[in-house]
Amino acid sequence: MSDWLDTWGLTGSFGQFLHLLILMLMLFLVGFAIDRAMRLILKVVIYRIVKRTENPFDDILLDKGVFRRIAHFAPAVVVYYMLPHIFNGVYFVDNVEPDKVLKAFIDISQKAMSIYMIVIGASVIITSLGAMNDIYTHLDVSGRVPIRGYIQVVQFIVVLISVIWVFSIVFGFPLKGFFTGLGAFMAVLVIVFRDTLLGLMASIQLSVNKMVRIGDWVTIPSRNADGTILDITVNTVKVENFDKTITTMPTYSLVSEAVQNWRGMEESNGRRIKRSVNIDMGTVHFCTDELLHKLENINLISGYIKEQRKILAELNRKYPQVDLSMANGIRLTNLGVFRKYLECYLMEHPDIRHDMVTMVRQLQPTDRGIPIEIYGFSGEKTWEIYENVQSDIFDHVLAVIPEFELRLFQNPTGADFKQLAKAPE
Repeated sequence: MSDWLDTWGLTGSFGQFLHLLILMLMLFLVGFAIDRAMRLILKVVIYRIVKRTENPFDDILLDKGVFRRIAHFAPAVVVYYMLPHIFNGVYFVDNVEPDKVLKAFIDISQKAMSIYMIVIGASVIITSLGAMNDIYTHLDVSGRVPIRGYIQVVQFIVVLISVIWVFSIVFGFPLKGFFTGLGAFMAVLVIVFRDTLLGLMASIQLSVNKMVRIGDWVTIPSRNADGTILDITVNTVKVENFDKTITTMPTYSLVSEAVQNWRGMEESNGRRIKRSVNIDMGTVHFCTDELLHKLENINLISGYIKEQRKILAELNRKYPQVDLSMANGIRLTNLGVFRKYLECYLMEHPDIRHDMVTMVRQLQPTDRGIPIEIYGFSGEKTWEIYENVQSDIFDHVLAVIPEFELRLFQNPTGADFKQLAKAPE
C-alpha cells in the first residue's frame, strides 16, 4: 500500500494519513462483508432448519432475533484481532517507530470493539432469557410457577455487569478493584433498588409457597383490588378488576398485606353460600293445631309434621294438665318448623352440593331479631350463575316466611311512619 501511494507521488505525512484512511475503509468493508456473509448463512441454513422443524421453541428463538444477534459477533471478533496487525506498519514519519497517536488509535479502536462485543453479548443473553420465558409460558407448569420475575432479575444482573465492564474499559480501572470496593457501594444500591430487592424476595416466597399465581382470583382490600392476576414481575403485579380496570401494586404487597385468594374455592367442588335473614322475635310462638294442620299441606315437611305430632302426643301423656297451657308439655314452635322446612328445601334443591356441609342454624339473637343462617355449597361456581342460585334461594325464603306466621325484622321506613301518622288516635 505504501509503495503504491509512492508511485502516485503521495508521500510524507499526507501519504501516511491517506494510507491510514484507506486501511480503515478496507477494514470496515471486511467487517461489513463478514456480517453480510453471516446473515446469508443464517438465512439460508438456520432459518430453513428452524422453519422445517415442528418444535415451536426454535421459532421463538428466531422471532426474538437471538440468531441474528449472534451473527454480529463474527465481524467484531475479526476486526478486533486484525487492528494491531493492519495498522502496525503505518508510520507518520519514515524510519520511525509507530507514532503515539497511532498507538492511541489502535487502543481506542480495540476498546470500541470490546465494548461492541460486550453490548452484543449482553443483548444475546437478555434476548435469550426473554425467549426462554416465552418458551416456558407454553408449558402447563407456567400457570402455577411463573419465572418472569427471576428472568428479569438475571437480565438486570447481566445489564449491571455489562455496564460495569464497559466503564472499566473506558476509564481503565480493573474489575477486581471495583468489586473489592463494591461492599461500600451496596448501601446505595439497597436504597436505589429497594423495591426491586423487596419484589425479588416476595416473588421467591410466592413461588416457593405457591401463594398466588397468574390467573388467580384475588381480593386485596387495602389496594381496592378484586379480580384476576394478569402479570407478576419483580417490581409490580397487575390485577384486572371485574369492572375491567387495572390495579398495579408492588409485588411485595402480596406478602406484606392481607390477600384473599379464591383459588381454593375454584378448585373445590362447590362455592359456599353463607347468608342469614333476621326474624322478628315477637312472632315466635308455639304451633297451634290449626297452624300444624295448615303446614301439613306443605309437601316438604308434611311427613315430618305428622310424625312429630304422633311422637309429641305420646310424650305429652305423662305431663299433667297439658291441654290447659301451651307451656305444659313438649310442643313444636313455628321457628323450629321453619328451620326444618329450610333444611328439607336445601336438600331437595338441584344446585346445592349434598355431599358437602349443608345446614340451617340459629345465631345469637340481637336487637335486630334472630338471625337464621343458611350454610351450604352451590354446585355452580361461576360468579353470575352462583349469584343467581343464591338469590333464588333467598327469594323463596323471604316469600315463604309468612306461611309459618313469622315476620322478618327490618328497621321502620318512611312508609311505616306515614302509615302510623294516618292511624286514628
